[in-house]
Amino acid sequence: MPSGLDMDLLLTLDALLVEQNITHAAQRLGISQPAMSARLGRLRQVFDDRLFVAAPSGRGVVPTPRALALRPMLDDVLSGLAELVAPATFDPRTSQRTFVVALHENPALMLGSDLINRLRAQAPQVRIRFALPDMQVLPGQMERGEVDVFVGLSDVAEHGWVGRRLFSDTFLTAQRKGHPRGGRKPSLPAFCAAAHLVVSSAGDPFSGVVDTALAKLGRRRQVVMSTESYATAPALAATPTCCARCPGACCSASVPRWTCSHRRSRCPSSRSAPTGILAAARTLPVSGSASCCSRRRVRPRAAERPVSFS
Repeated sequence: MPSGLDMDLLLTLDALLVEQNITHAAQRLGISQPAMSARLGRLRQVFDDRLFVAAPSGRGVVPTPRALALRPMLDDVLSGLAELVAPATFDPRTSQRTFVVALHENPALMLGSDLINRLRAQAPQVRIRFALPDMQVLPGQMERGEVDVFVGLSDVAEHGWVGRRLFSDTFLTAQRKGHPRGGRKPSLPAFCAAAHLVVSSAGDPFSGVVDTALAKLGRRRQVVMSTESYATAPALAATPTCCARCPGACCSASVPRWTCSHRRSRCPSSRSAPTGILAAARTLPVSGSASCCSRRRVRPRAAERPVSFS
């Protein structure tokens, strides 16, 4: 910006170009005519041009070629400044934004279908990208805006993130239909003696939250197979003698292949939870909840009106 040029002078130049009358331009800005004349004098010094000369008719002023050449650039500057200070808004009906959601497969299976259906209805041009979270780099990605939302266990959320609980789910015991042990409700000793598939994506690949709960009871189960993904668990557990302890939503998604606990999980997929014949050992309650977390912004990106998922 040229030396001596400020916001008042920019608005003065704009008013004079629009009104082409010093008195009317002064009224437009709410200042006196002498103050407007003084500002015009400053503008002439800054641009080294008269900018406006008296009209031949004697009424008003006429912009010089230099003033007319400034018009497009002035419009761009004033529009940019207006956009800078205007409150940001988010309208899901017209937004074309892409949101990146970091989450593991289990919450993706639980939320994915309902989420896309509601987005199509309320935010038809918004796109969602699911990405597996790397907890070592996720805080930095959230801080830089590379990831918008993290969905997962609330106890791994960073200090300074804000969130809300989305759902809770209960772990159920699942086995293939026609399993040799039949449909008897398993006692805790029978549960521990069975061959198990465990899903573990971190730490000991043959130990999970179920094994932690068993250890507190002085028990240990027989783990014969491990996988990192709940998505592959149904196919792997469809062996003649294997069973698996999985979240209720995972069991619900695999009804044709498995039988599972009759207890319904408290999650978005519970409406389709099966009525099965294999109940979990009652002395081994294992459940979990997932939260939706985002970074607390000192200066919000937008006064976003959220899409409702309730």
